[in-house]
Amino acid sequence: MRKTLFILLCFTSTKLLAQEDLDKLVHIDGDKNERVTATFKSGNLINLKTTETIHRHEMDFRVDHRFGDIAGSAGGGKNFFGLDNSTDIRIGFDYGLLDNLNIGIARAKGATEVRQLFEGNVKYRFIEQTVDNNVPVSVAFFGSTTLSAMEASPDKSSAASFEDFNDRLSYVTQLIIARKFSSNLSLVVVPTYLHRNYTAYNDQNDVFAVGIGGRAKVSNRIALVADYTLPFRKSSNKKYREDVSGQRYYNALGVGLEMDTGGHIFHLNFTNATAIQESQFISETNSSWGKGQFRWGFSIARRFNFNKK
Repeated sequence: MRKTLFILLCFTSTKLLAQEDLDKLVHIDGDKNERVTATFKSGNLINLKTTETIHRHEMDFRVDHRFGDIAGSAGGGKNFFGLDNSTDIRIGFDYGLLDNLNIGIARAKGATEVRQLFEGNVKYRFIEQTVDNNVPVSVAFFGSTTLSAMEASPDKSSAASFEDFNDRLSYVTQLIIARKFSSNLSLVVVPTYLHRNYTAYNDQNDVFAVGIGGRAKVSNRIALVADYTLPFRKSSNKKYREDVSGQRYYNALGVGLEMDTGGHIFHLNFTNATAIQESQFISETNSSWGKGQFRWGFSIARRFNFNKK
């Protein structure tokens, strides 16, 4: 918790960056209240969301793919280092109702007991960082509802043993807080609340988590990205699930390379999270970097403009 508080203090401090560095971030015409732009290149890092939104009447088409374990007992050359397997796939569309308000839909395979996922989401950026540091951070709200369309499991202890429609739903609420420290460095903190209407036996319905992430520019087209998510699970539930299912939960860690091709934003990443949806990777990441249970992944995003000329 001390590390998290330290990061939050860094974000709210107005003296961490000299004014001349901020002036380079945007074009200024004598107005120091001008907003800082392009804190991140994309609305996503690896596992975490960012404060970026698309403009009004634009559509963002995004494909995310996660492969199997690179190493460990399920990886290695026999599975071509994970490339022969696919743990999760997500295809999504986001549309800009306003410059700072997006809605989206998505379909994901799912990487836990619960599969065949349909998601509806909204992102609203309601605070934007300014050059004069009077507003030191950008803040956005993200909310999503995920529905599983899979056939209910006959195993009553399973998370997919749905008895009615509401059991198929889960909800995620995030407050995304980001700061652009310079043209080369941006950081984000993401407090998160996850609620699942139905879980595996003796698992918890509500999970709080905090994610942290960042982007460091290497060149005009390439940047390093990384994020880490820390869920706060009840120790009794965590121990029970480990004892009964034999699966231990880990915190999701991702590192990767972001490439701007001019028409697309392409991410090549490595993460121990098998799932892509927040409703799954936050609470049910059971793969470990230390055991070689991390995987290749990629995402590609293409933006389309429907503004009338």
